[in-house]
Amino acid sequence: MWKMAFRGTSCVPILILPLLSSLCQSDDQLTDAKPLSAGDMLVSKGGDFALGFFSPNSSNTSLYLGIWYNSIPGRTVVWTANRDYPIAATSSPMLAITNNSDLVLSDSQGHTRWVVKSGITGVGVTAVLRSSGNFVLQSPNGTSIWQSFDYPTDTILPGMRIYLSKRARVVRRLIAWKGPIDPSTGDFSLGLDPKSNLQFVIWQGTMPYCRLSMLNNESVGSGIYQNTIFTEVVTGTGDGFYYKFLVYEGSPYSRLMLDYMGVFRFLIWNNRSSWATVTEHPASSCDLYASCGPFGYCDSMGTVATCRCLDGFEPAGLNFSSGCRRTKALKCGKPSHFVPLPRMKAPDKFLHVLNRSFDECTTDCSNNCSCTAYSYTNLSSNGAMADQSRCLLWTGELVDTGKYSNYDDNLYLRLANSPVRNNSKLVKIVVPTMACVLILACLLVGIFKYRASKRKKYGIHNGAMLGYLSSSNEIGGEHVDFPFVSFEDISTATNNFSDSKQIGSGGFGKVYKGILQGDNEVAIKRLSKGSGQGIQEFRNEIILIAKLQHKNLVRLLGCCIFGDERLLIYEYLPNKSLDAFLFDNMCLIGLHASK
Repeated sequence: MWKMAFRGTSCVPILILPLLSSLCQSDDQLTDAKPLSAGDMLVSKGGDFALGFFSPNSSNTSLYLGIWYNSIPGRTVVWTANRDYPIAATSSPMLAITNNSDLVLSDSQGHTRWVVKSGITGVGVTAVLRSSGNFVLQSPNGTSIWQSFDYPTDTILPGMRIYLSKRARVVRRLIAWKGPIDPSTGDFSLGLDPKSNLQFVIWQGTMPYCRLSMLNNESVGSGIYQNTIFTEVVTGTGDGFYYKFLVYEGSPYSRLMLDYMGVFRFLIWNNRSSWATVTEHPASSCDLYASCGPFGYCDSMGTVATCRCLDGFEPAGLNFSSGCRRTKALKCGKPSHFVPLPRMKAPDKFLHVLNRSFDECTTDCSNNCSCTAYSYTNLSSNGAMADQSRCLLWTGELVDTGKYSNYDDNLYLRLANSPVRNNSKLVKIVVPTMACVLILACLLVGIFKYRASKRKKYGIHNGAMLGYLSSSNEIGGEHVDFPFVSFEDISTATNNFSDSKQIGSGGFGKVYKGILQGDNEVAIKRLSKGSGQGIQEFRNEIILIAKLQHKNLVRLLGCCIFGDERLLIYEYLPNKSLDAFLFDNMCLIGLHASK
C-alpha cells in the first residue's frame, strides 16, 4: 500500500515528510499547535497513564479533564482538573496552550473552565504527561512551570510530594470525591494538622474525623506486600519538609486514596486484576476521632477493636460517649506516680516541648501538677525535623488515643497515690485466690482424716469380729482363718450389687457373682436385712459352714460385716452343687435345724 503511494510522483516524498514528522511526535505532549479535544488522549511514555476527557457515569452528559491508569481494566481516575466545573459533552471541550502560553480548558462558547498561568511570553511552552502520572507545564528549556503533583485531588501517587511546611509553599489537602460517580469536592479531606505539624488528620468539613499516627521524622513507615516494597518518608528541603510515598521499580501499581466515605486507603493492583486494600484509616468505628471519649482508648490488639478505659479509670456512663473517669481523684500536692502504657497512640491536644531528654521531659510533667501524661520519642539524627526528640505533654483530658500492635511509643499516665497503688489489682486477685486455695486444702485434709479414721475404726471392728469368730471351741479347737473383705471391694466387684451380677436369690438374701483379688471368681451371698440374723446367728452360720467343709461342697473364702450388712464370700462353682447349697431354702432350713 505504501509502495503504491510512492509511485505516483516524485514530489510525494516531499509532501509526506510533514506527515511523518507529525506521526513521530510523542503522544505524551501538548503543544500550542496541537490542542486536546474530546476523544483525544495524551499517553505517558510506557503507556501507564493517560490524560483526556472522561464522564464518571454512563450518561456522558458532563465531561471532566483527568488522568487515569491506561493499561488496566476500567478507569481508575487519579487526578481531575475541573472537578467543580464540568463541561457539557455537547459544548466540545478543548485543552490548549494559548498564544499567551497559558494552559486553558474551555468550551465551544469560549467559557474558560480551568486555567494555568505560565507567566511566560513567546512560544515553545509545552505540557507533558510523564510516566509517573505527573502532568507538567514546562518552559522551552524544560523547566517546570506548573505540575499536577502540586495540586492533588483525592490520590497520592508514588513519587508525589505533599508539602508539610508553610515556609514557601501552600500546604494542600487531599479532598475526596463527593460520591462514587461525582468527582466534585466532597465532605472529607486529609492533610497535616495546622496546630502541630506532627500528624495527619482526616476532616469531615471542619471537624476532625480520624487522626493518623505521628510523623516520626525521616521514616514514617515501610513494608512489603505481594512483592511490593513501599516506603513513606518525610524529607527536608530548603523551604521546609514534605511527605513522599515511594515504591521500588517493577512493583505493581499502587496509590494512596481518600474515598468519598472518608477512608484513607493504601491500594495495590493485585494478581486478580483488582485493587487490594493493604491498610486503611479508620479501620473501624473505634478509630474515629475521640470515639471512646475522654480517658478512653481504642484497643485494637484483639480480633475486634473495642473501647476501654485507661488504667486507673472506669466508665463514666453506660457507653463510652461520656468517656471514663478516675477511680481516685488527682490533686495537686498529693502523692502521684506515672504508669507506662505501651504501644499507645499519642492522644490529641498535646504540647510539644523542644530539645528535651527523657529525664527532662519526665521532670517537666512531674513538676506541673496540671500535667496528666507525657510521651517521649527519640527521632533519627538525620531526619527532616529540627528537633531530634519529641517530648509531648498533656494538661487536660486525654482524647483520641488507642493501643495498636504496630506502635512502639509509651504513654506515661499520671495516677493518684504512691506506686504501692499499682499492687491493688494484684492484691484483689491474690487474696481471694489464696483464700480459696486454703479453704479447698482444709476440706481435702478433713475428708482425708475422716476417711482414715473411718478405715481405722472399720479395721478395729473387723479385727475384733475376726477374733471373736475365729476363737470358737465349736470348730474342733482349731484356729480358723476367716479373712474379712471390705464392703467397698465387694461393692466394686458386684457393680454396686447390680442386677446384672445377681445369679440367684433365696429366703435369706441374694447371691451375686463377682471378681476379687485379681481374676478370682467368687459368689457373694448378701443376707437380707430382714432375715433377723444378728452377730451371734451370723457367727453360728459361719461355724456350721466351717464344720461342713467337704470336697463336694462349695468352700467359704471370707466374710464381711459392715453396719447392718452381713455378707459371705464363697468359691464360685458353675454347677448345681453351688445352686443347691446357696439358693435352696429347704437346705438352709435343714442346716439351721441340725445346729
